[in-house]
This record gives sequence, C-alpha cells and structure tokens, in this order.
Amino acid sequence: MNPGHLPVAPAAQGNRAAEHNFRRQVRNYCETELPPDVREKVLGNLFLTKEDNLRFLRSLAARGWVAGHWPREYGGAEWTPLQRFVFEEESMRCGAPWLIPFGVNYVGPVIYTFGSTAQKARFLPPILASEEWWAQGYSEPGAGSDLAGLKTRAVRRGDHYFVTGQKIWTSYVQWADWMFCLVRTSDESRPQQGISFLLIDMRTPGVTVRQIKTMDGCHHVNEVFLDEVKVPVENIVGEEGRGWSYAKFLLSNERILSAETGRSMRQLGHLKALIVRTPSDGVADRAGFERRIGHMELRLHALRAFCLAYARSMDPGQPPGPEASIMKIRGSELQQQISEATLDWLGSSAIVYEPADVNGTTVVSPVGPADTSGSIREYLHGRASTIYGGSNEIQRNIISKAELGL
Repeated sequence: MNPGHLPVAPAAQGNRAAEHNFRRQVRNYCETELPPDVREKVLGNLFLTKEDNLRFLRSLAARGWVAGHWPREYGGAEWTPLQRFVFEEESMRCGAPWLIPFGVNYVGPVIYTFGSTAQKARFLPPILASEEWWAQGYSEPGAGSDLAGLKTRAVRRGDHYFVTGQKIWTSYVQWADWMFCLVRTSDESRPQQGISFLLIDMRTPGVTVRQIKTMDGCHHVNEVFLDEVKVPVENIVGEEGRGWSYAKFLLSNERILSAETGRSMRQLGHLKALIVRTPSDGVADRAGFERRIGHMELRLHALRAFCLAYARSMDPGQPPGPEASIMKIRGSELQQQISEATLDWLGSSAIVYEPADVNGTTVVSPVGPADTSGSIREYLHGRASTIYGGSNEIQRNIISKAELGL
C-alpha cells in the first residue's frame, strides 16, 4: 500500500502544522534579524570571528533561542527534539552560523543534569547570556577516538585538584574563558572508571594554549598544556570517577545534530547555482556530472527523511540510539561529497587558494567566481567532518555492537 494514500490522523496533522509554522519562524528570523554581514560571510564560507559569533548569539537572544532546548527553569524554551532539529536545519540552510556548541549544547546540559545547585547558579546564566565561552578538553595526543586512554591527571590535595597533562585539537579554546575537561583521578581496573569531569578556568596559572593551523589556513584548533593547574574541588561535576558517564551523555547530545542537513542543503544549492552561472573546465562529461548531483540530492532527501522521522519520535528523556551514529556517518560523508563535486566543477579555478581571502570580511578570490576561495575552504575544512565528534569508524563500531551484537 502506498503510505502517501493513508489518512493522516488529526493530531499528526496538527503536529505537522506546528512544525511548518516553527520552520517559517526560523526562516523569518534569518531574513530579518540575523546580521546581514554575518550571513554573507557564512554563505561565502568565510571564517567567522568571535565577534561575528557573538552578534549571531545576541540576535538569537531576543527570541529566547540561544538555548532553546534547555528546560524553562534554566532559561530555555523546552524545544522538542523536532524543534531543535528544525532550528538547526533551517537556520544553517538560510545562512546562520554554526551554533558553537561547547557551552550551550555540551557543558550546559551536563551541568543542569548532573551539576550541583551552586554550579547551576554560577555557570548557566553566563552561558545563556554569551558572557562566558567554553571549550572542550577531551582529545589527547594518545587518546582521540579512544578517550578511555586519556593520561591527563588530576591529583587531589586538600580542597584542590592539581591537573597536569595535554589536550589537543581543542576547538576555539583561544576564545574560551573556561574548559570542561576529562581528567584521570584514579587508576581503576577499567580505564573508564577513573575519569572525572572537571571545570577549569582558562586564566589559571599553568594553562598554556598553542595554536594549530589547519590546512584551510584558519585558526580553529589548538593544543592545551596543563602544568600543575590548581582547580577547586567544587569544580568537579557530579561524582568523582563518573566522568565517563557524563562524557557519553554529552557526546550523545552532540550526535543528535551531527547530520547537519541544513548545511548540506545550502552547499548543494550553491553547487547547482554555480553550474548554471559558471562554465566548467574541470568536467568533461556534463551528463555524468548531473547524474552525480542527482545521486547526492537523493541521498540528502533520504537522510532528511530519516532525521525527521527520528526527531519526531525521539524521547528526550532517553539517550539517542545507534540512529545518531547513522546520521553522523551519512551527514559527514555527504558534506564531503558535495564539496568535492564543487571543486571538480570549478576545475582550474580551484588550484589557487589564499587563506587571507577567507579570513577577511568580503567574498573575494584571485581567480574564478568570487566565492571560489570559500568553496576551497569548505572542502579543506570538511576533511575533518568524518573525524571530529567521534570518527566514522567509531560510529560504525557503535552500530555493529548495538544492532548486530558484534
């Protein structure tokens, strides 16, 4: 039977109407309230400054959307998983920046779920007001996807922990006031049992940040060195030794949004417009290339259908299942396929890349269309999308264990 011919229950019709109405609200916000120059930088794939991101967050604050998925008692709007997905998808499609997640999406929910009353009062309001910025201290030189192997150690002496170790690939920590950090507080039989979740003030003596330039020529990530950094005991979240559980809770929240379908919609739309307005010296088989576009479009439709069905049925009180890993794999691979196809169409124009072009305020390229440098940056930075947030190999392991019992 064709599902499209089945009658739709009145409740479902009402839910879909609310969904479409909310999507229109997000679209209206992007068209009328999102700072236009920030939007143009996003559409041109330029690197955003901290001030660009702050202006974006301030524009969200007027609608109470900075942390829409938070409970109302902590300043959120109690969005459903579907509303959260719709906001992320529609805002990214329309040119809003990536909502840097470390405060709003990551440590904030950990604190209001597992933190003390004092921690909630101290840390949640500045996150909501975008007055304090956070970074994530997880990966280490010998512990990336395998976080259980981390070596950074916190030794308790009296009312303080003294933290020594190194974190790497720490995104935007150069802007951060605080870092939430996984540290080893004991050596148990299982490595996961000795890990704790600690909040570290980046101004504390002994913290050193060293920039890592990625191949797009932008400053996304860093190394962080911790040398006997003194952290008050009250900055441990939850119980000592339970950090692995809190980290899994955080990562599950991260993967809900990892499909980034709105970003793929925006980039695929850009590629289709590029084909219309710009001849290619890199594609000889036009018909074959158009079939390639069609296949990507079908994969995007399938991914969106999967994500929407999951978001509509998800119980916000339960951790995401293997579906989140599927979304992460499919979404990141699709983004790479779109960016690769864009560079193929640009052909010889994509040979020249000057990082200064994407670190400026206007869309400009030395050769080809004005947004060529931005397309190249999207390709180069997108190489990491199948690695960060838990590599796709790790995601496949999660799926194999959960669904196949391997």
